[in-house]
Parts: sequence; C-alpha cells; structure tokens
Amino acid sequence: MAMEDKIYVTAEGLKDLQDEYQNLVHVVRDEVKEELRAARAQGDLSENADYDAARDRQAKVEARIADLEVMLQNYELIDTKKGGSRTVRIGSTVTLEFLDLHSEHEYTIVGTTEADPLNGKLSNETPLAEAILDKKVGSTVTVNVDKPYEVKIKSVK
Repeated sequence: MAMEDKIYVTAEGLKDLQDEYQNLVHVVRDEVKEELRAARAQGDLSENADYDAARDRQAKVEARIADLEVMLQNYELIDTKKGGSRTVRIGSTVTLEFLDLHSEHEYTIVGTTEADPLNGKLSNETPLAEAILDKKVGSTVTVNVDKPYEVKIKSVK
C-alpha cells in the first residue's frame, strides 16, 4: 500500500483496526518475545523448529503492525449517517437488481479493509461498486467485466 493511498473505513471498521493494532503491540508482541526466549533456552538454534516458528510468527506480526500503522495514518472515515441520499456513495447500502439473473441483492459499499462479500460488504474497488458509485436510484448500469452484465439500482440508504 502506497503511503498516499487513503483507505476508507466506517467508524466500526476503524475501531476494529485500532483494537487489532493495540492487541498486536501490547499482547501478541510480548507472547512472541516469550516464545523466542523459550526457544533460545533449548540451545542449538540451527536445527530448532520452535525457534524458526517463533521467528516466522514474529515477522508476520511485525509486518501486520507496520501495515496497520500505515492504515491508521491514512484513513478516511466513511460517513454512514448521511441519510436521504439517492446517490450511491461509499458507506451506502444499496439494493441491486441483477437483470440477467432476475434477482435482487443488498450490499453495503465499504473500503477494502472491511470488505466481506459473503456478508454483503462490497469493496469500493470491485468492478460492481465502481460501476454504481455516484449513480442514482433507478439507474441501470453496465458492469464492465469479462462478461459484462447490467444491474438496476433499486434503493440506496
């Protein structure tokens, strides 16, 4: 992630990131140090699987901490309280009719860190979200993917 890239998060998503960061820095980091200490106490480090595993975990934990620090310095809060808008924005919950499938689905447009498509949270960077962002209720939009398809925006809240 480039330093200047903003990540879009809801207040709830921001709290999750902050909680994860605090846990990694104040709890997990100490656990890893203890694992390293215990593994070093076993002696020869050249063939010590516990030591290798602890070093690997330490590298992953430190990489995640670094990622979270960048995110927490470069976020933009999504205002989910802006009600009454008929235009799709990040933070909107949208009901879409998939015209080829004759089915409706509801999605909330979120930043990439909160994306969870199986639970209806769609990243703002997906082709579907990009196609509907800034469009109004009633619009029919073509989603440009390998096999383009059309969706109709039924409601925005």
